[in-house]
Amino acid sequence: MAPNIATWRKASYSSGNGGNCVELARLGNTIAIRDSKNPDGPKLVLTPRALHDLTRVLKNS
Repeated sequence: MAPNIATWRKASYSSGNGGNCVELARLGNTIAIRDSKNPDGPKLVLTPRALHDLTRVLKNS
């Protein structure tokens, strides 16, 4: 069985402020989120619906 290798991409809502970037990767039916400055650090894994809800909350805060 091949390892689950994530292909990370910069989120379209990431800031252009000197590397303050959020990266996303699709992992099957979920989406992983990480800080681009700490790629080996913790990741947040959400369903697409939960990511949608999170971005809506952040936009309104």
